Amino acid sequence: MNAEEREQAKIRPDTTVGEIVADDFRTAKVFESHGIDFCCGGKVPFADICREKGIDPALLEQELTDARSAPVDRGHNYVAWTLPFLADYIINTHHAYLNENTGRIGSYASKIAEVHGANHPEVIEIAAIFARIATDMAAHLREEEEVLFPAVRRIEAARSGGNFPAPEDLATIRASLEKLGREHEEIGDAVHEIRHLSREYALPADVCNTFAITYRMLKEFEDDLHKHVHLENNILFPKAAGAQE
Repeated sequence: MNAEEREQAKIRPDTTVGEIVADDFRTAKVFESHGIDFCCGGKVPFADICREKGIDPALLEQELTDARSAPVDRGHNYVAWTLPFLADYIINTHHAYLNENTGRIGSYASKIAEVHGANHPEVIEIAAIFARIATDMAAHLREEEEVLFPAVRRIEAARSGGNFPAPEDLATIRASLEKLGREHEEIGDAVHEIRHLSREYALPADVCNTFAITYRMLKEFEDDLHKHVHLENNILFPKAAGAQE
């Protein structure tokens, strides 16, 4: 970066974590390394999260600058994608992951709760929380695929054709964004509770291989959820809201 680029890249204290990651996804790894939530909790201003985590803002900003200096993967310039393309990517990548893995994770969580629950009662609660997540997530994905995303595509098609979007599609988007945003927070809180109960997915010494696999899959589930919700909360939802104007 030259001097002008560095000046433009400076982060304002009121810039939110979600805005920083939406602008450049390479910064996500920096926030992850400090345990900072950039998806469900992405609306927190930069200055506030530094105070909360006890991090020197100048040092964190330098880490973010270094991350933005890495080579850019042009294939993942999410902000530049059209809304229909981004919606298709979310379905084909993140919805596909959930459809393939949620049932398996739930089954494994139930199994280790049954086998290890007496010595590790936290896994009983983890299994119950994940079962609720699986139920809520199934309805959430249907809402996106059958209601929100089709309305977004129709609005984009209307605009591309020089026409006004249908009022019912605008109303659908407003209602869906409010509902889905609230559900993101609820699911995010539940996943964070699993992380807390599992003590950051730390494995006890007396457990079986299935226990280890379950914790690894829960961690993978959380990582995928962070990326999934980031793309929606920080990119797709704001752009969809803007499409109504």
